[in-house]
Amino acid sequence: MSDLTGPLRGSDTPLEKAVLEALDDLEHALQLEPQGDNRFRATNEPSRFGRVFGGQLLAQAIQAATATVSDHLPQSLHAYFVQSGDSDTPLDIDVERVRDGRSMATRRITVAQDGRTLLTAIASFHTNPVEPDLAQPPVRMPPPEDLPLLQHWVEYTPPEMRQNAATWINVPPPLEMRIAEAPTFLGGAQGAGPRSHWMRLPREIDDHPAVHSAVLAYASDYLLVDMAFRNHPQRVNYGSLAALSLDHCIWFHRPVHFEDWYLYTQEMVAVTGHRAMVRGTIRDADGHVVATTAQEVLVRPIA
Repeated sequence: MSDLTGPLRGSDTPLEKAVLEALDDLEHALQLEPQGDNRFRATNEPSRFGRVFGGQLLAQAIQAATATVSDHLPQSLHAYFVQSGDSDTPLDIDVERVRDGRSMATRRITVAQDGRTLLTAIASFHTNPVEPDLAQPPVRMPPPEDLPLLQHWVEYTPPEMRQNAATWINVPPPLEMRIAEAPTFLGGAQGAGPRSHWMRLPREIDDHPAVHSAVLAYASDYLLVDMAFRNHPQRVNYGSLAALSLDHCIWFHRPVHFEDWYLYTQEMVAVTGHRAMVRGTIRDADGHVVATTAQEVLVRPIA
């Protein structure tokens, strides 16, 4: 599987072509069609998980809210996943102008499908200088080029998991992701402590900072649920437990250029009963913290 362990950009491999096609699909889903009165219609990415991916909804919520704000950039998004959606059915997005202040703006967003609410969110906007900046200790992590692609680990997936694992090659995320260990959904072992992975886009996109914020929010939804399995205090697997995201928060601290590498460090905060809290920190290659995430995950036995 040499095409999964070497460089991705410019490799002209089937995987690179699939990742680039996935980015084309995401960009199309972010091209919202105005319906008047702060309302929009949107399409979906092709199905990757048998339902609309939550990260897509986050990105579309930011994109729609940004279309109603003139002077500021995304500062935060607090979203609740209400129901799952069908990737073959268009979405209706409504934005409510909650507040427009001198330095900040607030929007309430609802993403629905056939009258069913899939996501409800509050977004805040603020144009902020990048200084002063709190210096943070660097995360000890090999450079991205020294780590395997996420898809590399499919080769080592147990046979009983291989069919589902192949989805990450056949319908990959629109990202280049480099990780030092296999996620549990690819047969990785449970273990304590944080886990980091590098991520970037496979090519350039629209250079508007808000678009990069939206796509970063999209990418921030990957692997958080897996952390709830990896760090669970009991011996669990995808055959014994079902998991889904309940909500997702992201705070944007600095502008991003997502064609560059970003390091996403995720850690388990708490597990109580059927709910787990996972927190994430996204840094640029120089170590600056550019975003913080938090997500609560429902993890319960399969009935």
